[in-house]
Amino acid sequence: QVQLVESGGGLVQPGGSLRLSCAASGSIFSIYKMGWYRQAPGKQRELVAVITTGGSTNYVDFVKGRFTISRDNAKNTVYLQMTSLKPEDTAVYYCSADMRINPTDYSNRRYWGQGTQVTVSS
Repeated sequence: QVQLVESGGGLVQPGGSLRLSCAASGSIFSIYKMGWYRQAPGKQRELVAVITTGGSTNYVDFVKGRFTISRDNAKNTVYLQMTSLKPEDTAVYYCSADMRINPTDYSNRRYWGQGTQVTVSS
């Protein structure tokens, strides 16, 4: 069974920092890209950042300069280092992984973590 396990969420004051982690486990052939999405109350899910196996990254403008995504390919783990957090960063953060669990799979399938709450409040 393939799953994504997240950790690192919590409550932090504005200007503070949090580091999210997400590890993919199970029978996995390959992971192309991993990323983080978030969904605030009453809003739709939005992309935060993604990273490919080769290390290429993409961020939404709102978090550029504040968030850093990285990954450890050997551990199938993606991280999101968040600094200078703002109240508007409050959301449930979801880890994603585009994976092939079998070498004969035609294409990547997107898997999701359970989500972890990040609350930025004074």
